[in-house]
Amino acid sequence: MKNRLFRLTVLSLCGLAAGAGDLSFGGGDGNSAVRFAWVSQAQADDDDDDDGGGGSSRGSSDRNSSDTWRGGGNLLDLFRATPERRVVRQRPPARRATHVPGEIIALGLNDAAIQRLQESGFAVREREPVGLSSTEIVKLGVPRGMTLENARQQVADATPGAIADLNHYFEPNEGAASPAPCADGGCALVRTAIGWPDAGAACTAAGPIGLIDTAINPAHPSLKDVRLDIVRLADEEAPESGRQHGTAVAALIAGRSDSRAPGLLGNAHLIAVDAFQRKAGETDIAETYDLVRAIDLLASRNVTVINMSLSGPHNLLLEKTVALVAERNIIQVAAAGNDGPRAKPVYPAAYPAMIAVTAVDRNFRPYRRAGRGDHIDVAALGTSVWTAASIEGAAPKTGTSFAAPFVTAAAAILRASHPNLSAEEIAGLVTETTQDLGAPGKDPVFGWGVLNARELCRS
Repeated sequence: MKNRLFRLTVLSLCGLAAGAGDLSFGGGDGNSAVRFAWVSQAQADDDDDDDGGGGSSRGSSDRNSSDTWRGGGNLLDLFRATPERRVVRQRPPARRATHVPGEIIALGLNDAAIQRLQESGFAVREREPVGLSSTEIVKLGVPRGMTLENARQQVADATPGAIADLNHYFEPNEGAASPAPCADGGCALVRTAIGWPDAGAACTAAGPIGLIDTAINPAHPSLKDVRLDIVRLADEEAPESGRQHGTAVAALIAGRSDSRAPGLLGNAHLIAVDAFQRKAGETDIAETYDLVRAIDLLASRNVTVINMSLSGPHNLLLEKTVALVAERNIIQVAAAGNDGPRAKPVYPAAYPAMIAVTAVDRNFRPYRRAGRGDHIDVAALGTSVWTAASIEGAAPKTGTSFAAPFVTAAAAILRASHPNLSAEEIAGLVTETTQDLGAPGKDPVFGWGVLNARELCRS
């Protein structure tokens, strides 16, 4: 048998495909011979297809019987167990941009400094007053050929005390899709794991509550007749951000108690700022320039607490704005992010003035993709949280985005019962209403522990 295979190999490699004559190789055991009919090389190339034949009418018609082979290719193809497949190497996904290219933003520039920067090649793209700092936030295009770091330093030096940085991008903190349906009947009741009071209970919240998120669908049944003010920062011609994330967070805080997605607070007043835009047709992105404006707007509306279920890199302007808000005794809550337990801290959650919220499931196990670190303050339910879908109805949602509203609602309740306490003192009360998990005391996984709503109204 080895000799016959060797002869077949030699014949095929020598290119004996000249005519239509049959070559027969008889079996040594007296059995009938296997016949191979040769055709021209040109026809063989035409009939060579990836699926082993049948891809073209000509190739399929040349295969007449089980003991006769007609068509091109190598004779050794008969002895291959599977057809050869091409290996396609996929390129790694492109790294997502972290900031607006060729752009610097600044706080604290005076008019003379702006004029000098323009004369040196900078272009003023936008400028808006910021009440928190009694100055302006300015968006500047960088001169061609100048590095961003050099541009940032030059802008910062233009006015004593000015702050300049890149115009960083921020994203909503929604995690992986939740498994559905909730077979144990608990998605809509997940808040009972921490003893959250009914929406109609006497435990009320101070307001209004600020929300910085994507677009919201005010026509959703869960938000019908809810006190909801929506402000969009982007120009009308700019692509609107998606409504899935913002609608889910808004309904989780203030959804009608008689809807399919009841909220945590009854009769809450939400002031929601859409600071996001839809980029590349699929991603919702907020620039730091717009986040600063959104925070400033909410501070001017005298909100008691601000929920930011979003994250991004450290930014000097955002850090300064968050610190100024804290001086106004406004409580600020931010999601810890879903980049994984080994990821670097994300912002604004990692700023000292924020209450950084991580996510756990109903059994108080940490969400596998939640961020960790010494900056984590408190854990809250964040997996399979039942809340509004973007158009109608409801669905389970997972991510630190949906854990943060629990802490926001708790802070609003504590503010109502302790109106004379500072934002820092309210944040301390929030951590006191937790059930310690993990290592004793504060730890990088759970912070001070998981929020225990049973203690909210008692405090």
